[in-house]
Amino acid sequence: MTPDPKRRSLLFGAALSPLATPMLMGAATANPEAGPSNAIDLSHAYPFYGPGPQAGIATAPQRHVVYMTFDLTSGDPRDLQVLLARWSASIAQMMKGEPISKVDPDRPDAGALDTGEALDLGPASLTVTVGLGPDLFEKTGLQAHRPAGLRPLKHLPGDALTPEISGGDLSLQACADDPQVAYHAIRVLARLAKSTGTASTRYAVMGFGRASAGNGQATPRNLLGFRDGTRNITSDADREAFVWADEPGWGKGGSYQVMRKISMFIESWDTDQIDDQNAVFGRFKVSGAPLTGTQEFDTPDFTAQGPHGPVIPANSHISLAAHEHNDGLKILRRSYNYTDGINALGMLDAGLLFLSYQNTPEAFERLQTRLGAADRLNDYISHVASGVFYIPPAPAEGSYIGAQMFG
Repeated sequence: MTPDPKRRSLLFGAALSPLATPMLMGAATANPEAGPSNAIDLSHAYPFYGPGPQAGIATAPQRHVVYMTFDLTSGDPRDLQVLLARWSASIAQMMKGEPISKVDPDRPDAGALDTGEALDLGPASLTVTVGLGPDLFEKTGLQAHRPAGLRPLKHLPGDALTPEISGGDLSLQACADDPQVAYHAIRVLARLAKSTGTASTRYAVMGFGRASAGNGQATPRNLLGFRDGTRNITSDADREAFVWADEPGWGKGGSYQVMRKISMFIESWDTDQIDDQNAVFGRFKVSGAPLTGTQEFDTPDFTAQGPHGPVIPANSHISLAAHEHNDGLKILRRSYNYTDGINALGMLDAGLLFLSYQNTPEAFERLQTRLGAADRLNDYISHVASGVFYIPPAPAEGSYIGAQMFG
């Protein structure tokens, strides 16, 4: 059924509560509903099966995300095989806007696999992207199939990580233009993991207000008020060069997902004067233009000099993250804002759920090493959670994620 438009308009205006308690590299119009680049079609569906990568990487970012990681509770590879097969079949159904089973079973004493809260809401452009963590392969005896680049991230400058909300053996990234559709997908898949005795939930983050742009989308803003993702990857050529991994065999054409939960010191930021905020990012807050330009997409001139030195400070965010200063290196950002309410000090507990995709984790480490060591933005942020996962290619119709690992 087509969702009721009145209900949807109310839904998008509502404040979101977090499901539970990750990097800014780049930095929407004042009215994000205006303009065709931000239009929403809640009847739109993406396919789960097919050649190429999983949906949810190169897909234009939707408005909401629920991100969850899991720990394996079984070392039997057959249990993992069953879980990935059941997840794949269920994801394919939900991405079409359909329940995974009857919500009201014929037998009155039967339990329902589908919890029902997404009935009649439409597909809402749902994508669910499945990732495999570094320790999963050893735990299940599948070391021979572990992607060559998959390993925990090294300790990086600026890390203040909480172990309990970092790492994990499996990840699920559910993105949709309706937060209830994304929540429903994760809820159903988490129940399947528990019911099979294969995996337990580790941590989750509910994100809103996408903080990176895709092809044809207006650039959104992060919670510091700056446009985020102006220089993000948008071309097929850059995705081939920087996003898709050249792993042999079953993993070819996948990608490495990095998750960072980045807490923002919002109250401190809000007291900073606007010219200093602009200098921190190297951009003007309202227009998004580099300090050497007038329009958002003007190419920054990092050589331009002013009366007190470079117009764009060398320790500004865009200068340190720029591909011109990193041997041409780029990564694909797919981030979201998040809020966890109020912390123990009575301060706003909010920030950025940073999600990026690259052809090797080392690419992220190179960028974050520069940013973590010198970025002026570090005075206002803290990296509190981290994870890295391999995202296998999409399965063919009738198959499932990672099927080739099981012979």
